[in-house]
Amino acid sequence: MLSKISKFNLNLMAAVSLSLLGSSGAYAQNNVSTAIDGVLAANSKVEFIKEGFDGTEGPLGLPDGSFLFTETRANRIIRIAEDNSISTYLENSNGSNGLALAKNGDLISVQVLKTKVGVVSPAGREKVFTDNYQGTSYQRPNDLVLDKSGGIYFTDSGVAPKDASEPAARPALYYISAKGQVTQLANDIGRPNGIQLSRDEKTLYVANTVGEYVLSYPVLSEGKLGARKDFAKLEGIEQTPTGISSGADGLAIDNEGRLYVASNLGVQVFSDQGKTLGIIPVPHKPQNIAFAGKDKKTLYIVGRGAAYKVALLTPGFKGRAK
Repeated sequence: MLSKISKFNLNLMAAVSLSLLGSSGAYAQNNVSTAIDGVLAANSKVEFIKEGFDGTEGPLGLPDGSFLFTETRANRIIRIAEDNSISTYLENSNGSNGLALAKNGDLISVQVLKTKVGVVSPAGREKVFTDNYQGTSYQRPNDLVLDKSGGIYFTDSGVAPKDASEPAARPALYYISAKGQVTQLANDIGRPNGIQLSRDEKTLYVANTVGEYVLSYPVLSEGKLGARKDFAKLEGIEQTPTGISSGADGLAIDNEGRLYVASNLGVQVFSDQGKTLGIIPVPHKPQNIAFAGKDKKTLYIVGRGAAYKVALLTPGFKGRAK
């Protein structure tokens, strides 16, 4: 059964609809958001940066305060400086989707043109970590997060076949150890999407786009997980021709351990215990999110070809880039 949208969320959606369209069709006016204790001050503004990008995924904050995201379909990576100036960071990114930054400065991505996970920048340090599991190519690598040992958790959302002649979808969750060994951790998630670790790396969060919950797994050791749990229930579930969808996509955590989820209703915020704290409404449905800025107190939001940012009260987790 679909969950009911609360009166609170209806008010948030109404607030978004009050934004006026600019002459270009973009949401030129800033959107005033309801306060979320410890997260968002009353009358905060979600600032529109630009729209018209060809794919908006894989956000990541850099040490200099700038922000990266991937134009997956356009096969490039875009950089947004703190003053909102926009430039191309990398062309020919092999359809990079999710991004992560290693301690040595290597930019690691999951890639969808020739499906693989590896280093895409800087030039001369490109490297492939994996392009198959037990001899079978990945279908659509989606997102990743690095642990403190240098291991990589990543999702493959799978590709639904168009007809019986195409291979079945193979959604799965994987881990690449620092030594390069690849392990499949789960293959029973409908559509694994965004992925994130808790601050202490004892919990792994996974967004399931076709489920009502953000999932969590206890991390028993590097690349070894305990039983799956329903961590946080999402609101704004929609019925689609193929089933339900929460729109759950990118995940981020702040320095207090709160979990932020890009979803159908905007950015939903949960405590580290899975309690609903509030929603940051966004004109276009968000696909992914990341903290950036020199103090990491700006949440960047990308989705449906548009980019936004909003100043928050608590910085993103400072223990890793993402």
